[in-house]
Amino acid sequence: MKVKNILVSQPKPVDLEKSPYGELIRKFHIRIDFHKFIKVEGISAREFRREKGSFNGNTAVILTSRHAVDHFFRMAAELRFEIPDSLKYFCISESTAYYLQKYVQYRKRKIFYGKQNFSDLMDVIKKHREETFLVPSSDIHKQSMFVLLDKEKIEYTKAIIYKTVASDLSHLDINKYDMMIFYSPAGIKSLQNNFPAYDQGEKLIAAFGKTTAQAVQDAGLRLNIPAPTKSAPSMSMALEEYLTQLVKENRKNGRR
Repeated sequence: MKVKNILVSQPKPVDLEKSPYGELIRKFHIRIDFHKFIKVEGISAREFRREKGSFNGNTAVILTSRHAVDHFFRMAAELRFEIPDSLKYFCISESTAYYLQKYVQYRKRKIFYGKQNFSDLMDVIKKHREETFLVPSSDIHKQSMFVLLDKEKIEYTKAIIYKTVASDLSHLDINKYDMMIFYSPAGIKSLQNNFPAYDQGEKLIAAFGKTTAQAVQDAGLRLNIPAPTKSAPSMSMALEEYLTQLVKENRKNGRR
């Protein structure tokens, strides 16, 4: 079997040449295309109010992504909610915290952040149990985040203010790709919405994360390359492992 064309269901890296995928392109002489399978859309203030949503009564906000930051401030403006200077910001990472500078004077706000994942941020949140937290989120979110908050008896309000929807992929010739790589269950759902008659056949599918892997199976598709694994903590490393083994097998069988 040969793998020449790969489709990644994410935006193209800013600097593809220096990215792990750029290295794979050079090493294995393959083509990798990038297309966003999903996009984020804001929920209107009217819809938010209809679902009894409110920004009132919170002393802190938990921001888990740049999308959460953008839509928190967008919704506040649409609701004509005046964000108090005393509001505390708890961010998933330092980069997300610095992104706040787009909206507030960073040095004049109380801003806290974790290392990169929510369990790290929980260590910070637990030191501020007296706060009442607002958690801006998408309609598709990691339930584990709220499980941790509930376990620690943290007082919070979930605010669904943006949603993940399928991108229009009608311009894609999906059948020309030998492999597709997915990073979220929403990406699999987008594949089904855009190509309801898609037949995997001998094509390969790679998936990052347990929930994405489960979505592949639930869609009746075959998962060929799971990640992360002990030997391959990233998707690019899992792909490199697979392609390296494939090259060895092809050489063994007299194929190039």
